[in-house]
Amino acid sequence: MTPGKLALICDCDGVLIDSEAVAAQMLVQELEARWPDTVVEPVVLPLLGLRIESVLQGTAAQLGKSLSAADIDAIRRAVEAAAIEAPVVEGIEAALAQVPLVKGCASNSYRPYVEAVLARTGLVRFFGERLFCADAVPNPKPAPDVYLAAAQGLALAPSACLVVEDSVTGVTAASAAGMTVLGFVGGGHASDAQIDRLHAAGARHVFDDMQQLPDLVAQWTLSATAAAP
Repeated sequence: MTPGKLALICDCDGVLIDSEAVAAQMLVQELEARWPDTVVEPVVLPLLGLRIESVLQGTAAQLGKSLSAADIDAIRRAVEAAAIEAPVVEGIEAALAQVPLVKGCASNSYRPYVEAVLARTGLVRFFGERLFCADAVPNPKPAPDVYLAAAQGLALAPSACLVVEDSVTGVTAASAAGMTVLGFVGGGHASDAQIDRLHAAGARHVFDDMQQLPDLVAQWTLSATAAAP
């Protein structure tokens, strides 16, 4: 199997742009405005990586609260508006430029948001139209649908795809799709506990600096090439 028949697939939020901490802060702010005297952050943080709607519904359920459809839509728009202005993850541009594989982006967010983020940051030059988003598949992450759609869209077997994910939700999805997963914990929202969680979810290796990515990709490329019939 040659490098031309392999792909690197990156999650968007938390891997390409350092938006998860921004999103979490906005989620907490919006929910506490609606539920005064309720501490929501400890409930919200473990749910990051799920679709915003799922984070909101899960938080409400755990706290015995409720949100209307209008509330959920308004909060999602507020979170996306904040996250879309987040900076790129440090070192991601140089890292992607050094990786010779075809690249795709697989996100749990809506495609218009991902397109806007990649256009604003200039990262679109690495991905082009190879964007695979949860609003185009039956089930969002942690289901494997978006990663299976990515493999199909790239005309590759799942085993020919290497994924970079920052959340348990994403690692679970990519692993279920049959892909090798690298866990990234260098974003503003990362914690030491996340390392163990990503390994447990199926990440082959966990790293915290995008400068390491080209070497990790090169190592995987060698093993993938050697294992190919």
